[in-house]
Amino acid sequence: MSDIFREVEEDVRRERLEKLWKQYGDYVIAGVAVVVLGVAGFKLLQHYEAQQLAKASVSYTAAMDLSNRGHNTEAAQAFAAIVKSAPSGYAATAKLAEADALLAAGKTADAVALYKAIADKDSSELGELARVRAAWALADTSSKSDLQNLLAPLLDDKSSWRFMAREILAYCDFRDKSMMAAQTEYQSLARDPGTPATLRQRATAMVSLIRAGGAADYGTVPPLPKPDASGDQGATP
Repeated sequence: MSDIFREVEEDVRRERLEKLWKQYGDYVIAGVAVVVLGVAGFKLLQHYEAQQLAKASVSYTAAMDLSNRGHNTEAAQAFAAIVKSAPSGYAATAKLAEADALLAAGKTADAVALYKAIADKDSSELGELARVRAAWALADTSSKSDLQNLLAPLLDDKSSWRFMAREILAYCDFRDKSMMAAQTEYQSLARDPGTPATLRQRATAMVSLIRAGGAADYGTVPPLPKPDASGDQGATP
């Protein structure tokens, strides 16, 4: 008797499965197809992204080679092309490198504009670095108040870039011959335990320079004598 009941139970299960399959089989097949296509698409996307990264890496290396060889204008153009076509990570780094190349090529205004654009749009370390580089590019020509405005986001006590920002402003005082203010800020940097070691060394050196009167204007070096009309460039009496 138990065998008969088992057979009946199996028949009932089979009928239920057949009903369920007729009702939902198409959905199951569609679901499986979606999963298969999704996996295939993901694999294709990964392959495409890997190709794009490899391409960007080659282009970036070539642009860096131009920069290292002093072809700064060409390097800036190469980095600009990478910005337009490379994945986001390479594009962001290439944009900063483009600004560096423009600065090295003597195109300070273009470089500063690009540094500022990066700083305004990127709140990461990259954007903060761009802000510092823009400030150093302007350190000899801009007023201290303008530089303070530019560096304001970095002067917060929580910013890891605050020491570099303070160094730039101390240099502005030195440039403007405000020696007491410059010495005070350089001393503060030199004594601050949070100041990076290399920056602390620079600050200490600047304090020594100011104390020794090294910032005094001792005049200019006279020009070399011009050769006489005969072309004789011998020693002058």
